[in-house]
Amino acid sequence: MITSFITWNVDPILITLGPLSVRWYGLMFAIGFLLGYMIVARMFRHEGAPERWLGTLLIYLVVCTVIGARLGHVFFYEWDYYSQHPSEILRIWEGGLASHGGAIAIFIGLCLFSWFVTHKNPSWTIDKVVAPIALTGGLIRLGNLFNSEIYGGYTDLPWGMIFVRDGQTLPAHPTQIYEALCYFALFGLLMWMYWKRNAEERPWLMTGVFFLVTFGARFLIEYVKNPQEAWEADMTLNMGQWLSLPFIALGIGLIAYAMTRPRQHWSFPGRFADEPAKDKK
Repeated sequence: MITSFITWNVDPILITLGPLSVRWYGLMFAIGFLLGYMIVARMFRHEGAPERWLGTLLIYLVVCTVIGARLGHVFFYEWDYYSQHPSEILRIWEGGLASHGGAIAIFIGLCLFSWFVTHKNPSWTIDKVVAPIALTGGLIRLGNLFNSEIYGGYTDLPWGMIFVRDGQTLPAHPTQIYEALCYFALFGLLMWMYWKRNAEERPWLMTGVFFLVTFGARFLIEYVKNPQEAWEADMTLNMGQWLSLPFIALGIGLIAYAMTRPRQHWSFPGRFADEPAKDKK
């Protein structure tokens, strides 16, 4: 028996400017990258890394996120369709992004960034960006909420939501909010690890925690989420869960590796490396 529920009928378009429209989803994406840039800049400043690396890093992240997430959706979820309509693969504005594909592409892209730009072990870069990635992931899930998409099955829990714009008449699990809360909590944990526990001194530790928590949460939430594609309905584990398992295993392995290696100590000059030092008084 339904005792209470929330009717969700928010317009996914925030504002229309002539022929263009700004959607909540795109705004959440942009805010995530902006905040992420500011967070990583503070980390670079803390460790004395060159400021000029930041712009290049942002380009790597944006390109890898969009291309990887799109290709992940194409190959993991709708290859039968896109193999027959290859010209539509580039139509990102029509929807269809997969976080697992984005994660793979970002990991590869940051390894290339490390080899070609920083000339440091990839862990030095990746351990820094996983915190803002978690924050951005939470914001993107809020974007999914505004789009009335990627929600769960029926529930009579008091926070169940009826997604009117998607033609629903029964309350469903707001799995977008579930995931967003997990990612925001992970962001807080990673920031605490970096600023309070010097986790950057254990290469791959923050990355391992990110993989374990992100995809562990994703694996569990998939049990109450509606299948993204009809062919997943009869699967014991859906595609999202199968794709999460390797990341969970990788996260456990990276944590074990990091905790069994000695700490690496870094000097923190408190300024960007290519900025002149202030005169001491």
